Amino acid sequence: MAAAGKSATDNKSSTDLEADIEQLKADIERLTRQLSETGEHGYNTARKAAAQGVEQLRVHGEAAVDSLKSNARDLEEQVLVNVREKPVTSLAIAAGLGFLIGLISRR
Repeated sequence: MAAAGKSATDNKSSTDLEADIEQLKADIERLTRQLSETGEHGYNTARKAAAQGVEQLRVHGEAAVDSLKSNARDLEEQVLVNVREKPVTSLAIAAGLGFLIGLISRR
């Protein structure tokens, strides 16, 4: 009778152990799916943030280029006004700069 009781207990614990193993497998599979979904969500969030950052940089870059172009036009207009008002002085400055550049380029 003791052997029969032991066999029934072994059989029951074996069945319980198999059920626990199946439950663990299901839990691991569910966790794997959850981690995969979380990883995809994190990747999509990071990708969206990067795209927004790129867009902001593009907008700021375009604004900086427009500002530089505007400043260059203003400077050009100022130079033209000064050359028209004082052509002799402008010619002397240009000659002096040319002379200095020539000296520097010889070295």
